[in-house]
Amino acid sequence: MSAGDILRAPSLTKLPWLVHGFSTRFGGVSKVYGGNALNLGFTAHDTKASVENNRREFICALTTPAERKSRTSTGQQPPLITLRQIHSDLVRRITELPKSNAPLAGDGMVTNVPGILLGVLTADCLPVIVVDPKHRAVGVFHAGWRGTSKRIVEKGVGEMHRWFGSEPRYLKAAIGPGIRGCCYEIGPEVRSAFEAQFTYGSELFRETKDRNEIHEKYPLLFLTSRAPGHSELPKKIFLDLAEANRRQLLAAGVPAKNISDLRLCTICRQDLFFSHRGENGVTGRMMAAVGIRD
Repeated sequence: MSAGDILRAPSLTKLPWLVHGFSTRFGGVSKVYGGNALNLGFTAHDTKASVENNRREFICALTTPAERKSRTSTGQQPPLITLRQIHSDLVRRITELPKSNAPLAGDGMVTNVPGILLGVLTADCLPVIVVDPKHRAVGVFHAGWRGTSKRIVEKGVGEMHRWFGSEPRYLKAAIGPGIRGCCYEIGPEVRSAFEAQFTYGSELFRETKDRNEIHEKYPLLFLTSRAPGHSELPKKIFLDLAEANRRQLLAAGVPAKNISDLRLCTICRQDLFFSHRGENGVTGRMMAAVGIRD
């Protein structure tokens, strides 16, 4: 793959010391997800060798030509640290390479250590990158509905303040590709979880009535004694996960002008991204990665 296959937030590319990027589904060697797929997760359907090769290509594409040339001579790449993601609000501070081969459990990482990459895997859930330009610290978070309802991004900003002295007013954040409000249909229990946690919870949802052609063609079949005389069609509920995370960043003190969103939906753009829902669970994983240059 090439650096052109990596998506970047324009607001973050202005920081010369920062390495960051969001992968797509293309540019790898995996054959199980449509051919030449850049699957970056160790899934049940792909081989370990293919994923390891894909990760090397992804790391290479994240770096500059000069860095790639320098590392070609040494055969070394910056180490990539990932998590065993558990849909939690657990944020890990990374100070060194894990001593065990078993990945740490959690859904967020923060660091101020140069020379390493932090990565989270997604296939509909939102990846969120947060950067402190003042103290040169970074964080990356895996925000599905569970992690979002537990305020993982808001807590991540708090952890950056705790460990690195990061002031939210100086932070920059980027929301990457993920399932969007146009496609993210959820059940009433998810809505209840958000409305119980956030004063603005009800504003994160929209409702549509399920279209029923039989109901529309033969309305008399559905007459009831209820006013106005017809039984109501079931409602579909959609969650705007990106807005939920944007609201958390704002609540944590990050200025609106410092929050960027790639505004790409993984279900709408299955030509470009893996989608767990869109592909009925048989799909690869993308990665959002961030790091500090040596």
